[in-house]
Amino acid sequence: MIVAEAVGGLLAAAGVRAAFGVVGSGNFHLTNALVSHGVRFVAARHEGGAATMADAYARMTGEVAVVSVHQGPGLTNAITGLAEAAKSRTPLVVLAGEATDARSNFHIDQDAAVRAVGAVPMRVSDPAEAARHTLEAFRVARDERRTVVLNLPLDVQAAETELGGERPDRAAAAVRESRPGAPAASAEQLDGLRRLLDGAERPVFVAGRGARHARAELVELAERTGALLATSAVAKGLFRGSPWDLDVSGGFATPLTAELVRGADLVVGWGCALNMWTTRHGSLIGPGAKVAQVDLDLAAVGLHVPADHGVVGDVAEVARALTAGGERAGYRSPELARRIREEGRWRAVPYHDESGGGRVDPRTLTIGLDDLLPAERIVATDSGNFMGYPAMFLDVPDERGFCFTQAFQAVGLGLATAIGAAVARPDRLPVAALGDGGAFMGIAELETVVRLGLPMVVVVYDDEAYGAEVHHFGPHGHPLGTVRFPPADLAAIARGYGFAAVTVTGPADLAGVAEWLKGPRERPLLVHAKVTGDRPSWWLEEAFKGH
Repeated sequence: MIVAEAVGGLLAAAGVRAAFGVVGSGNFHLTNALVSHGVRFVAARHEGGAATMADAYARMTGEVAVVSVHQGPGLTNAITGLAEAAKSRTPLVVLAGEATDARSNFHIDQDAAVRAVGAVPMRVSDPAEAARHTLEAFRVARDERRTVVLNLPLDVQAAETELGGERPDRAAAAVRESRPGAPAASAEQLDGLRRLLDGAERPVFVAGRGARHARAELVELAERTGALLATSAVAKGLFRGSPWDLDVSGGFATPLTAELVRGADLVVGWGCALNMWTTRHGSLIGPGAKVAQVDLDLAAVGLHVPADHGVVGDVAEVARALTAGGERAGYRSPELARRIREEGRWRAVPYHDESGGGRVDPRTLTIGLDDLLPAERIVATDSGNFMGYPAMFLDVPDERGFCFTQAFQAVGLGLATAIGAAVARPDRLPVAALGDGGAFMGIAELETVVRLGLPMVVVVYDDEAYGAEVHHFGPHGHPLGTVRFPPADLAAIARGYGFAAVTVTGPADLAGVAEWLKGPRERPLLVHAKVTGDRPSWWLEEAFKGH
């Protein structure tokens, strides 16, 4: 067999179940080899979309996903999606054809390109070493939580290899079964965190992506210590159903959540970086509050806010080791439980409905959608001035209900994120929340939604502008002609792709969404929401502080 066929077979044998990409001559045989060995291949309309779909799929399944791209421009088209994945430590293997002859139009320094965005470059240079390099790429992606680009020169792909018989399959099976355990926290580290917990009167746990597997352990430890429970945005929904769930800490936090996190005397980040988003540039860490972090990576401890104590280990195992002992009231009280019940969600916060003049208030729109959409949903949101509305007002059933590709803060990833999440979780209604800017950037993937038969709801918050820039620069008197756009009929465009579509200019128009939800949902639905654009978003103002 040729190397391209061997690589596809080895990845399938190692456990890869899904691949995403755009096929060209440089990855044609690679992609067909994946498919022939049972890997599902999702053809995207742009490599950037393919990379983001794979990223979302890996986040929602916990598996290594594959991206397959053409040499040169196929890889560069995927770079923004790869930067997001690399920053998020998403386990991906990117199979990239490579033109090594400098005279080729397709030739670039692919190693340098991917290294620049934080991905790990590898290469198969010798047909005899194809199995070793392929399985090493898979292992690094899975065990080190890295985005790995495996460069495959065209001449090497086409070369015959002696791979055959059972040896490569045995090697792949060995890699599939050999998952290294997490580093064990030291007794000294555990004792230090135990003392902090025992001495805290108002502890708050903030769980991140690294804690999404540890709900039960963290809830039990919080019961013993009297801690309140919050999450970073990427772990939204983790504690849904608990009476002590504060939802998201940071820029999307309710006023009550911000008050309670700021009032804590101990904040423990569990698999959470406690970055500027989650702590509002550190302002949610109260004066005199102690900070502890539990993470697999020692380098994450104290990276964004000073940490008084760090524990290196798996979140679930550390929480389990600290659970023994009696219960304390801690931060909890009947009065606080009542406040969380009555004030703990954004829809309970009063606001003036600004709908009118042919435009709907995005808060009113999102609350209406939250009431209509089934509870078993998976929400993906793009970046932009609008992004807090779906993040704050659309509830999700658990930590697998929200997919947030925002580590690179790139506009245009939202639709592809929703597609990858939908492929990962076909049991849930996928909801893509986009601004008009991001919708136009990723609009080609509407065809992918239709082709895959996904019963998706795509909501476009259309203020006919790059709203973040309007609200950031407008108050200073700068001209805004470069960031405002004429009206566009997004509903008509969506129908052209095969969607059902409704235009929403006021709450009454949501009746069209209700009708679609009744069934049969044979076509996906685009909701073109003409939203009011006078209100700036405080979460984007927080983001601009970090530029």
